Amino acid sequence: MKYNEINNEGIEKLMDIFYARIRTHEQLGPIFNGAVGIDDASWERHKEKIAKFWKTMLLNENLYMGNPVQPHINLLPFDIKLFDVWLDLFKECLDQVFEEKPAEHFYEVACNIAKNFKAVLFQQ
Repeated sequence: MKYNEINNEGIEKLMDIFYARIRTHEQLGPIFNGAVGIDDASWERHKEKIAKFWKTMLLNENLYMGNPVQPHINLLPFDIKLFDVWLDLFKECLDQVFEEKPAEHFYEVACNIAKNFKAVLFQQ
């Protein structure tokens, strides 16, 4: 069942699907596993934190506290092209979880965030 609106349950399902794919991804997996850890408990904490971020961004819930750019600064150097790899994988997972309209909106927000991250991290 795909969600026809962005909601808590859909975001949590997206986190499960997306990060399961990230963990084993040839290019992204090593970066994320190095930052998050390889044990399931670390990944559960990461998924919860990022779900709070998306709920804050998309549902106007005030759940996420922190600076979302800082963890990415700590990962440098990495290839700027990996943002596009991340976005492509994210879009694939969005399309599995949400109907077209909410998936497009979610993706648009993700692209804008990626653009801002690139500007800060790579001065682009």
